[in-house]
Amino acid sequence: MHIKVNDTVAVISGGDKGKRGKVLAINREAGKITVVGVGLVWKHVKASRNAQGGRLSKEMPIAISNVLLLDPRDNTPTRTGVRYAADGTKELYAKTSGTTMRVLAKPNPKYAKKA
Repeated sequence: MHIKVNDTVAVISGGDKGKRGKVLAINREAGKITVVGVGLVWKHVKASRNAQGGRLSKEMPIAISNVLLLDPRDNTPTRTGVRYAADGTKELYAKTSGTTMRVLAKPNPKYAKKA
């Protein structure tokens, strides 16, 4: 799983299919993420001495398998992969365009291509 907080993702299945948003939180044990504006539900809050009651809208977690990261080149949803660059750095890349999305590990001479 290569999704991090503040990544922009697109929802590919479910009731919110087609929506895009920023990742707020990740629950790796449950395999779920919370995205801004996706999976909205109403929470009914009783009025108390400190706060006014009413219906609050809040985001609920959705499965990580229902989202894809966006390709940095053309801003479309894409699958991702991991590869080693020529200098041995491990990087996350977009499978559709082949562009690098982020560096995952420092250069390791063991994985560097020999000239």
